[in-house]
Amino acid sequence: MKTTYFSSLAILLSVACISLSCKKSGGMLPLTTASAQVQAAAAVCSAQGWASQNGGTTGGGTATATVVTTYATLKAAIQNTSVKVIQVNGTITIPSGGRISFQDQTGKTIFGSSGAKLVSADQTKDNSGIIYVKRCNNIIIRNLIFEGPGAYDVDGWDNATLDASNNVWVDHCEFRDGVDGNFDIKNTSDYITVSYCKFTYLKPPKAGGSGGSDDHRFSNLIGSGDGATADRTHLNITFARCWWASGCVARMPRVRFGKVHMVNNYFNSTASSSCIQAGFEANLLIASNVFENVKNPIDLMSKTSTAVQATNNTFTSVTGNTAGNGVTAFTPPYSISILSASSVKSTVTASNGAGATLSGNTCTSL
Repeated sequence: MKTTYFSSLAILLSVACISLSCKKSGGMLPLTTASAQVQAAAAVCSAQGWASQNGGTTGGGTATATVVTTYATLKAAIQNTSVKVIQVNGTITIPSGGRISFQDQTGKTIFGSSGAKLVSADQTKDNSGIIYVKRCNNIIIRNLIFEGPGAYDVDGWDNATLDASNNVWVDHCEFRDGVDGNFDIKNTSDYITVSYCKFTYLKPPKAGGSGGSDDHRFSNLIGSGDGATADRTHLNITFARCWWASGCVARMPRVRFGKVHMVNNYFNSTASSSCIQAGFEANLLIASNVFENVKNPIDLMSKTSTAVQATNNTFTSVTGNTAGNGVTAFTPPYSISILSASSVKSTVTASNGAGATLSGNTCTSL
């Protein structure tokens, strides 16, 4: 893993800070504000993977962070188009029915300070979920834990959903115990990179839901259905150095239509029934990943995918399919640093999830 890097502005701000305050225009700038500015400045780095395309992804840039500690202030900051960088401190509980709608915005960063967590306890169809991002562009979400109440098949809401959004970088986040899923991407969303994220289920699933599955620990769905043909040519997504950990049963991810690059990820959920699932017209490049103690590392499903190419992966104590479908996948239009498979497990387990290597809104390159 490359060293975390900072912009020159961040360095100047940090050097200028003295003791508990920094000077500013004849007055004193509180440390909390100065820190927010340093963290915001430090994050002026471009996303890699698919999010580097289509003009790149930089979020809210160097804008001063608005610090939030309550649900009301978080919701207000997310929905205020003039707020460009949001710093989440502590644990914020999402009330029943309080799923936050983040719509029709461009250029925004939401990041957590160390240990920041968004928590929902609602398992109902209508009132579950934490955040729904729709028709947004150039967005960064970093260093946050999204914690749901546990899987329950009532056709409820995911912890987080991207809908018709472009150039989104989700980095160093942890997604736990979503009702319907942990994190889904759908409806012509495009140019997405998910890096250093951890997906897990720590709570037992609730049986008896109206959807029919007694164990809906299905983590990530890409594309909403075989009939969603508007997704053709979209859903270009990179999952890099992510970890599908304990409790994940399937959809790691399940892909329809998209050109999805799975690179340097780690899979070790002993609860698994399938890991990467190649759905309708999926085009998958599965490169240098590590699979341990899982079932069906590469699930070809009904064999209707466009291409499934598996290269340089490592399989240890697995059962089920480990091969592609014999068709060469897309060639990524970007360059990305690829670890050897022998380095993936140690790098990913040391670096993943909120707070693993970040103290706030800093950047780690791939």
